[in-house]
Amino acid sequence: MFKKRTIGAVIGLAAAALVLAGCASDGGGSADGGGDKPYVALVSKGFQHQFWQAVKSGAEQAAEEFDVEITFEGPDTEADVDQQIQMLQTALDKSPAAVGFAALDSQAAGPLLQQAKDSGIPVVAFDSGVDSDIPVTTAATDNLAAAAEAAKHLAEAVGHAGKVALVVHDQTSLTGQQRRDGFVEYMEENEPDIEIVDIQYGGGDQAKSADLAKAIIAANPDLKGIYGANEGSAIGVVQAVKELGIDPAQLVVVGFDSGSAQMDAIRDGLMLGAITQNPVGIGYETVKAAVEAIDGKDLPETIDTGFYWYDASNIDDEEIQAVLYE
Repeated sequence: MFKKRTIGAVIGLAAAALVLAGCASDGGGSADGGGDKPYVALVSKGFQHQFWQAVKSGAEQAAEEFDVEITFEGPDTEADVDQQIQMLQTALDKSPAAVGFAALDSQAAGPLLQQAKDSGIPVVAFDSGVDSDIPVTTAATDNLAAAAEAAKHLAEAVGHAGKVALVVHDQTSLTGQQRRDGFVEYMEENEPDIEIVDIQYGGGDQAKSADLAKAIIAANPDLKGIYGANEGSAIGVVQAVKELGIDPAQLVVVGFDSGSAQMDAIRDGLMLGAITQNPVGIGYETVKAAVEAIDGKDLPETIDTGFYWYDASNIDDEEIQAVLYE
């Protein structure tokens, strides 16, 4: 069984979109949008993780479908706020018709978002969204609900009692905050016999997250479970459990996002399961919304792009395979 929240048509496009070879995008980079087509600049929270490559793929599909030019770039890691702000500044300097932005730090981005508004450039928030009223809409996973779903499965796996901990990517982005808060709030409201003993932040870096997980385990030898709130966090936790030689049945790991390493960990029994977003849908809906904003259309406050729980029981199902990103 799996939890599903989706917007229908986008899911059907996912499998094909993941194998698209580039449209008018320059990965990580710097096309300057000098053609006759409307130019939409997308600045994400990262670029190297497979999740962002899948978002890029969906954005490229929409760019082709709606006949716009896009660039897609992001910082080296999800801790590089200054690098992301510079990328946003560079994008605005090119006078795009619209901007898609996934904020690492909404406060740091505030002056540039105001610059976009003052210049008449619509901003579409995506993935984590932006803690601001400037974006015309946000295309994103319902991270609170998705994190609650992860908490529910972890609680069931540990028998609804015991100590658990979180390794989260950051506490400045809405994604980090909501994936933490959705998990914590579910446990507080539904699992009185589960104690959250620690929450650590590893910047989405696998090695740092592994070290944090080892420290949590050392301080809590009776720990029952750990939740990794994004791809890098979750794989770091799995690596820690492997290196410490802990039986996965004694310390349950649940994750968030997909990627081949998490999928392998689930198939190998090292991880119970994880939440997968619909990254292709996020990219697609971001560009689609940007085009509609350019055309002056009214947009909803949020565009829910969906999520799924996947584990060994459904990882090979066709519907799940369509939204996994490797």
